[in-house]
Amino acid sequence: MKIDINQKNGIAYVQEKSLIISNVQSALDLMATIWYEYHCNAIIIHKEAIIEDFFDLSTRLAGEIVQKYVNYGMKIAIIGDFAAYSSKALKDYIYECNKGKDIFFVKNEEEAISRIVHSI
Repeated sequence: MKIDINQKNGIAYVQEKSLIISNVQSALDLMATIWYEYHCNAIIIHKEAIIEDFFDLSTRLAGEIVQKYVNYGMKIAIIGDFAAYSSKALKDYIYECNKGKDIFFVKNEEEAISRIVHSI
């Protein structure tokens, strides 16, 4: 897994686009790796690295993972094109997350960094 660290902002950018987060435990493992090995409290990751079930709110996977990240003080920005999802619930979830200070759904790395930096 290729991880770039933005030393100025303490943000870990996971470059990998293959599946990394497939369940709650793998999300926790990623968070622990970023914290203990890279000393960062924010992650940027591509949506392709997250199992598609995350984006189906009926699975409750997104809620479980997001709750863990918030509880441990880890911010996460997910990069991708979310327009293809037709679920009103997911669109509302993305909207509400983007209004907060912990979880962001963004189009690119620059927006991800900006959102994280301005949420601190």
